Amino acid sequence: MTDMTTSQEDGTLERAREQLWQAVCARDEDAAARAVFTALDDGADPQDVLLDVIAHAQREVGRAWAENRFTVAQEHSATAIHERIIAAMAHRVPAPATDDPRVAVTVACVDGEWHALPARLLAEVLRLRGHRVDFLGAQVPTPHLIAHLHATAPSAVALSSSLPLRLPAAHSAITAVQAIGIPVVAGGAAFGADGRYARLLGADAWAPDARTAAGLLERGLPRPAGGAVRQSVDDLPHLIDQEYTLVTRARRQVVRSTLAGLEERVPAMRDYSAEQRERTAEDVLHIVEFLACALYTDDGSLFTGFLDWTADILEARQVPARVLDPTLVLLQDELKDFPRTLGLLAEGRDTLRRRAARPPAPESGAPV
Repeated sequence: MTDMTTSQEDGTLERAREQLWQAVCARDEDAAARAVFTALDDGADPQDVLLDVIAHAQREVGRAWAENRFTVAQEHSATAIHERIIAAMAHRVPAPATDDPRVAVTVACVDGEWHALPARLLAEVLRLRGHRVDFLGAQVPTPHLIAHLHATAPSAVALSSSLPLRLPAAHSAITAVQAIGIPVVAGGAAFGADGRYARLLGADAWAPDARTAAGLLERGLPRPAGGAVRQSVDDLPHLIDQEYTLVTRARRQVVRSTLAGLEERVPAMRDYSAEQRERTAEDVLHIVEFLACALYTDDGSLFTGFLDWTADILEARQVPARVLDPTLVLLQDELKDFPRTLGLLAEGRDTLRRRAARPPAPESGAPV
């Protein structure tokens, strides 16, 4: 037993979380920086500040947007504040001096993935542990990633993705990196809360958080044999039916036809402004893209989970979730020649029906 108390036990991290959240809500970058640096001055471990204060606040930012308490602009402002504080921490807290880092890691987001903060947090945790890190940031095209790896020869690659829509790109990156004999650890919400999509796509390891990823990398991942790049159908034999490819190629035309059909079924759309039409087109495209991603993984829960999440977002904005069903009906008509696709759309409609049949949640303070 020790007389020393941790920063968690003495409340330092909790105070920092509260102060950082208040500062972020007020868009006060100076106050946000003071919350973080005061915690460091009070003895908090820098890794804990990154993961238990800043990352915690960023999750709250995402929740606030989903619940319609933050606008997109507020979300971006908060993320920018966090990014600048992390950069300032990197200059304030030096990495341990070492001539022989145990691990050399390239940390990157998959092609098309713009949510770079989770990857940045991992890179900083690894730096604080004395490892050599190349942080490549958001949206790294796979050919550029492979060229960089040939030049730098890291011991491992950490690939991050937050959106399931990027799973096909993640698959391409994983197989290309493994083909040159470098192991891949995958992380981020895109790979599923249990890592199911990391395993499906053949990653060498999956990590639910930065601490776990750092531990995996420190213990070492076995190097893959290398050689020819695996084809997608080698890991995902269901892709041989070509439904994913055909739906993806046709998505723009499918969206146009669906929008035309919605105007007939939902007369109010005829009076939409140009901006409302653009937003509706984006929403329909998003539905089609998630449908395609579910075809890629052959996992209906990816599509139904997206619909359930979308319904929550709509209802938080006072839009009834039932507006989604006409879109799915029209997509069934447009994509009637694709059996797996029709099955996913039927699952989606069942999800919305079950949701509509649920009793409303009790009001706050009402008897349960």
